[in-house]
Amino acid sequence: MDPRELRSTFGRFATGVTVVTCTTPDGEPHGATVTAFLPVSLDPPLVQVALTRRSKACGYLEGAAYAVNVLAADQVDVAMHFAGRPGAAPAPWAEPVRVDGIEAPVPVLAGTAATLVCHPRRTDDGGDHLLHLGEVVHTTVSHRSGLLFHDSAFHDVGARTSDTVWLGCQDDPHTGWFHAGSALTPYAARAGSTPGTAPRVPADTHY
Repeated sequence: MDPRELRSTFGRFATGVTVVTCTTPDGEPHGATVTAFLPVSLDPPLVQVALTRRSKACGYLEGAAYAVNVLAADQVDVAMHFAGRPGAAPAPWAEPVRVDGIEAPVPVLAGTAATLVCHPRRTDDGGDHLLHLGEVVHTTVSHRSGLLFHDSAFHDVGARTSDTVWLGCQDDPHTGWFHAGSALTPYAARAGSTPGTAPRVPADTHY
């Protein structure tokens, strides 16, 4: 597989833009721009970030707390700064966050769309990257719109195109999510249902 072709193919998938921040062994704040961020679980609250093995941040994150700073639409300069192309403006460091169970305060950025402070859970092999799974222990959210990355360029979120993206999906939050410990009633046992029939679930859904 041609790496350039694969990179171009990956680039067709639009992502948000984050800066993963942590502390160096010398106690200094450090950050790296990361688009490979994945919310994993609500219960327990888990997220994953993928960092190239050659990056300094990848080494700093081993067994250490960190923050995922979701950049706002007006923070392209911040994304470039932590991607190794700093401009004239200094990095917008905010007051570090202190969280119970984490010895040292975690460095975070100001002006973001959201910030998630994480306790390290595990690290797995991801080829030329390492996959860092973290448990979210603190969050902050603003009303700022997020920054997007697509086809090697930054983009705005743009206008909303639909209010019913969940309609017909079994994950529809308006009909109520359930967790793994829920007790579920078989469809045929529900009042008014016909034995042997199945609910009308669209054939092309992930269920």
